[in-house]
Amino acid sequence: MENTYSIKNILQLMIGKLWLIIILTVIGGGAAFGYANYMLPLQYQSYTTLYVRDNLNSSGNNLNTARSLVSTYIAVLKSDAMLEKTGEELLKKFGNDRISLVFSVSDSKVSPGSIRSCLTMTAVDGTEVMRITAVTKDAEISAALCRTIADIAPEFLTRVVSSGTVETIDTAQINRSPVAPNVPKTSMIGAMAGMALAVLIIFLIDFFDNTIKESEEVSKKHQLAVLGEIQERGSKKSRKKEREHYLITDKTVPFNITESYKAMRTNLMFSLSTSDKKIVAVSSALPGEGKSTIAANLAIAFSQLNENKVLLIDADMRKPVQHKLFNVKNSAGIAEYLGKMKKKEECIRKSGVPNFDIITSGSLPPNPSELLASEQMEKLLTEVSAEYDDIIIDMPPVNIVSDPLTIGRSISGMVVVTHYGKTTHEDFADMMRKVQTSDTKILGFVLNEIKSRHSGKYGYSKKYKYYSYGDQSKKKEENKEDKHAD
Repeated sequence: MENTYSIKNILQLMIGKLWLIIILTVIGGGAAFGYANYMLPLQYQSYTTLYVRDNLNSSGNNLNTARSLVSTYIAVLKSDAMLEKTGEELLKKFGNDRISLVFSVSDSKVSPGSIRSCLTMTAVDGTEVMRITAVTKDAEISAALCRTIADIAPEFLTRVVSSGTVETIDTAQINRSPVAPNVPKTSMIGAMAGMALAVLIIFLIDFFDNTIKESEEVSKKHQLAVLGEIQERGSKKSRKKEREHYLITDKTVPFNITESYKAMRTNLMFSLSTSDKKIVAVSSALPGEGKSTIAANLAIAFSQLNENKVLLIDADMRKPVQHKLFNVKNSAGIAEYLGKMKKKEECIRKSGVPNFDIITSGSLPPNPSELLASEQMEKLLTEVSAEYDDIIIDMPPVNIVSDPLTIGRSISGMVVVTHYGKTTHEDFADMMRKVQTSDTKILGFVLNEIKSRHSGKYGYSKKYKYYSYGDQSKKKEENKEDKHAD
């Protein structure tokens, strides 16, 4: 799967994860501030300037010669011999204990390398003026280091180079205002690093994210019709106040979602136009993708069309939901009919929506696959086909159980529900392989809970723990059903 980004896509991606950018930016800036303010030692700077004169050249070119001597003098002044002598003078003045806090001292000798690391020597603007700058943890030692070099330099340079002289222009002063660490600058760098890390993480997550976010991509890859796209109802916070499942008859459902179901109904009618049967199964690859809600609302949408008589069958006898959605009794349902314990008429109930009846799941049998594959199920679908204009069947997920594939010959086809940012392409492909081995026809698919592109959720787990097959009589399991069922 190719990932291409336009400026619009990148902006949507960043806005969708703005919280991550803000958090890592604040953490990066805070960490850098704490490190600079509490961990890094204070650094003090002092400097001295020397004037280089070429006494051997009396012509007009003596300035040019002096300028060329500056680079030579810098190399000489940074030599180990010069710095060892400088270290000896500093030890005499400050003592071993204090000097060892700033430089590396071994056998009562200051390491030339540790002094060199604190020094900067440059020619001022390419002139014959040389500046020596020292930055150490001790303001007095920084000034003394510059002064010592300036004092030793004339004699040392004359002996080594034997041409030219140096004179001190500015004597190093003690500056007790620290020049480092630069806390604001360090904090800004840390914040920018945190922001860059956040952007990198967002792009990596999006690049390796294999969840479905584009219906066109699935349509082209699997040659399937896009029957509908259902938008997200709102933020997580607003949805917590509502039921997990919803009906388009509720006044709280946005107008655009209701219209999306009507558009889905129209597309499905075209798909069914060449079929004698008007029986549609609704399933998904995995639990939690919204198949039960879509099945219920699709049935409502059909019932609103020219007073069509519609029947919704809850054939998910493992995790039934429809009786809760429509607030009807579940004492007698499809399980009782298929088990030949109840007649069809005893299982059909009014949904509360005009022209719309429902057969609930009934009790939870130990053998739902066998019941759905029985002749009794085929008989039920034949009989209700003569009584209702449209029949919608809510089925379990295909990748979890084989139930949806047992009634392929008795239905017009199946509508597959995928969840934006949750259903992976691998899950969808697994479902397609299973359907292709059966007699079930896929009429098309629906992309549910759509968000803006590249702003969705990531990291969907493929664990199927929400689809329980344990003792359904336990009250604890019943409570979990309310929360996690499709």
